[in-house]
Amino acid sequence: MKIDVERNDLLRVMSRAQSIVERRTTIPILSNILIEAHDNKVSCRTTDLDIEIIDMLEATIEGSGAVTVNANTLYEIVRKLKEGARLNLQHDQQKGRLELRSGRSSFSLATLSKDDFPMMASSEYECNFSIPSNDLRRLLEKSKFAMSSEETRYYLNGVYLHCSEEDGKKVLRAVATDGHRLARIDCDLPDTADQIPGVIIPRKTVGEVRSILDGIEERIAVSVSPNKIRFSNSGTTITSKVIDGTFPDYSRVIPKENKNRMEVDADEFSKAVDRVSTVSLDKARAVKLILSEDKLLLSVNSPESGAANEELIVAYSDEKIEIGFNAKYLQELASQVEKENAVFFFKSSGDPALMQEGKDDSAIYVVMPMRV
Repeated sequence: MKIDVERNDLLRVMSRAQSIVERRTTIPILSNILIEAHDNKVSCRTTDLDIEIIDMLEATIEGSGAVTVNANTLYEIVRKLKEGARLNLQHDQQKGRLELRSGRSSFSLATLSKDDFPMMASSEYECNFSIPSNDLRRLLEKSKFAMSSEETRYYLNGVYLHCSEEDGKKVLRAVATDGHRLARIDCDLPDTADQIPGVIIPRKTVGEVRSILDGIEERIAVSVSPNKIRFSNSGTTITSKVIDGTFPDYSRVIPKENKNRMEVDADEFSKAVDRVSTVSLDKARAVKLILSEDKLLLSVNSPESGAANEELIVAYSDEKIEIGFNAKYLQELASQVEKENAVFFFKSSGDPALMQEGKDDSAIYVVMPMRV
């Protein structure tokens, strides 16, 4: 088996592969990538037993075959070769080596048997649909910041993807929460997606799927079963187990009686929060919001390090409110706003706040208050 490939094409595949493989594993084969050449195509497969990625590679092939080699070692070699270089890979079965040559550089890498490489068991997918890449990108990008990283509540360590109904219209919805903030993002329901079983996509999978969506406009094929989910475009297939757990009833924490409306420029708001929270030494970096007629006062008072205040002009005409939040959470919410102003809805100093962009309620965010 001989493969001739362009360095940048292989680097793209290896970058993804080395983020999946287990470096400190008691199972050596899980550190490897499986490279298969057949029918004038090269496929590169990596897995950590929970997620499997198959990348198709454009290359010139002589003979067919398969070999596994340490993914991180191959990635580092390819990364350090010259931009635009050609690579020649040849599998020497007798020596059990993968010979790699590029220009005046040559490498001989140890291999492991392809027969030992674990394949993810095939599944019967009960729901299959395709979704515009922009819609899937938006669902994941705008919800992933709210995922939890606490192992104790493992069922929150991902994005809950399901079919729901809003104002009498069915939508495809992504929800993430860590108990302190929540993101709920909707898009038009693709054809045949109404049969989707609600699944929790793990954090690692969310990141990998998000990485294949940059710079493409094609539709993404999605297949879902109660325990697996698969995403495919023309060059990459990602198959993942889903989190085995029940996502909580998030609708109960979304405020429905927040009548006090504040509209503010999201970028100005985020920068002001960042400035005043600089003096706060505590981990939560609490910021107090004091709202009055068309005015927002951001205030931090830290006995150990000092105090800071900044005033912003906002659109607000309701009752005076004083409410505290984690500065980082406010900045994360504001960063989701792209075109219009951020619109916050408050009830009282002890109730969660709701935020959306302008009049667009297809993406809403909830943040819990804190004592200041």
